[in-house]
Amino acid sequence: MKRTACLACAALLLILAAPVPVAHADPPRPRRTLQDVRAEVDALYRQAERATDTYNSAHQRVLAQQQQIVALARVIDREQTRLRTLTAQAGALARAQYRGGGIGPGLDLLLSDDPGAFLDGLTLADRGAQAADATIGQLRTTTAELGAYARSATVAWERLMAGRKEAADAEREVTGRLARAKRLLAGLEARERARLERLEDEAAYRSQVAWLRTDAATRLRRDAAGATRQGATAVAFASAQIGKPYIWGADGPAAYDCSALTRAAWHAAGVGIPRTSQEQWRLLPRVPVARMRPGDLVVYFDDASHVGIYVGDGAIVHAPRPGRRVTMAGAGSMPVLGVVRPG
Repeated sequence: MKRTACLACAALLLILAAPVPVAHADPPRPRRTLQDVRAEVDALYRQAERATDTYNSAHQRVLAQQQQIVALARVIDREQTRLRTLTAQAGALARAQYRGGGIGPGLDLLLSDDPGAFLDGLTLADRGAQAADATIGQLRTTTAELGAYARSATVAWERLMAGRKEAADAEREVTGRLARAKRLLAGLEARERARLERLEDEAAYRSQVAWLRTDAATRLRRDAAGATRQGATAVAFASAQIGKPYIWGADGPAAYDCSALTRAAWHAAGVGIPRTSQEQWRLLPRVPVARMRPGDLVVYFDDASHVGIYVGDGAIVHAPRPGRRVTMAGAGSMPVLGVVRPG
């Protein structure tokens, strides 16, 4: 009995002496640096700008499709009226033939014993046959044209619906990206936001200094060309917008996005250019950076998602991003994709 008690005590001591597993909490996640926040915010704004271009392009297509549908509706209405008229004429010819016992009007004159009446009847019958053939031909042509217009209207409507969906999808993406960026910035203290702005300014300054040292920028300063009359007008317009807010998709005059500003500037000079920065880059004539002159458009980033107007002395006027206002900046303060020239 004593031996059993001793064994039980020994077992208890072994249990108490055994190491107890310690629950380890997950290590705290490292706090994000301002550089991390800046990188993500910049990426979100870039993604929003790309989506804004998609939205603007889709919106322009929607407007064009709406105009096409209105024009087709007018044509279809006109053709339907013409078809009703031709149908009535064909019906009248058919009724006249029926009343004549299966022969056309005027053919009874061919049976006349009077030679003069016979000749007149021959002419009249020929004219009647020609009129009947013409009416039937026009009826067939109008029916075919009406069908073609109806098919075109169907295609235009389908494209309109697709454009509206694309615009709506792009709008959701833009608002989502911007909301995420806003939340990131709202999570910073005031001093952190101020520091973040200084980091952005410092990065832009370093980029501008590096750009000014390039061969193209050196030759640009050496061989600086003056603005054309239209270019000077575009520069003056853009400069007058400094201080107005950036709002995505805004066309002015109270607010602009980047491509709306450049488009409005050249519209003021009497020159129409595409709505989006990507289309401006794709469709407008390109010129070397070293031959840039005031009024030319500087396109940025590999995806052509940003654009500003060159105003001379190595500077641009542009609408930067949401939360900022139209301002002047160094032409090399962002990665330059290339230069295009309206006009």
